Amino acid sequence: MSRIRNENDIPVTVEVEGESWAAALTPRLAQFAAVARHEHVTRAAQELGVPQSTLSRAMVRLEEDLGVALFARRGRTVALTPAGGTFLRSVERALAEVDRAAESVRADADPAAGRIAFGFLHTLGSETVPGLIRGFRASHPRVRFQLVQNYGQAMIERMRAGGLDLCLTSPVPDAPDLVARRLDEQRLRLVVPDDHRLAGRRRVRLAEAATELFVTLEPGYGLRRITDALCAEAGFTPKIAFEGEEAETLRGLVAAGLGVALLPPPAVPRPGVAELTVTAPRAVREIGVAWLDGHPDTPPVAAFKRFLLSRRGQLLD
Repeated sequence: MSRIRNENDIPVTVEVEGESWAAALTPRLAQFAAVARHEHVTRAAQELGVPQSTLSRAMVRLEEDLGVALFARRGRTVALTPAGGTFLRSVERALAEVDRAAESVRADADPAAGRIAFGFLHTLGSETVPGLIRGFRASHPRVRFQLVQNYGQAMIERMRAGGLDLCLTSPVPDAPDLVARRLDEQRLRLVVPDDHRLAGRRRVRLAEAATELFVTLEPGYGLRRITDALCAEAGFTPKIAFEGEEAETLRGLVAAGLGVALLPPPAVPRPGVAELTVTAPRAVREIGVAWLDGHPDTPPVAAFKRFLLSRRGQLLD
């Protein structure tokens, strides 16, 4: 516990463990640094634009709160004690870090050259996202992107923790703390080895693969939920041979004859597999953009959000 005076000069008892020291002392750190730099209370008060008496009292209170003499006083001039010198070095580092943090967040919010933390699914990373960024930067050439690839739920949790401004995901999430907008849909194909009994077909009903072994993404991935739901709609529960974390890895497993898979189209055709149109049930996944409800946007994030919404129906072109 420590006795700290508030702005009305009333002593209050506060905790001084963990972060509470910072909360109690931060308003006086810049004052302390100015007095130490000038070694003169009056000149420091003039720099800070506060009365000399106010600054003098603040320094006395700082020493009382810490229980340490920071200054040796000689009239209106002061000199740091050894404890004051040690404290000053840490205070200067802390104030410099605050300055850097303030400049960083101001730079990130710059309409012309700010930063956007943008998450997206791995399967959208080879063509869709680069095309979107290229299109957006045609009118915002200096905006910077922090790009994060992950599966849907992980991106949403990162967004809730403050690590993302918005994300492209599938299925389109439905949660009370999110705003989500459908942008497009993507057809899924039944991918089979090129020597498979169905490989010569162009179209297939998903029920025709009911006896096959499936390779799928791990539980928790949006595409895995869609796969399970489509198979259930077709009247069967898929027998899972392998689970992975990335669609192109699954394509490789199919090419090796280890199973079949429901996957979005590849960026580049993969040898060793045949990709069949699924006629029933309708095999698509919706792609949407999501962000936290009620969170204010910086100008670059707002501009990119408008750009994405303007691409409805054209996202995968």
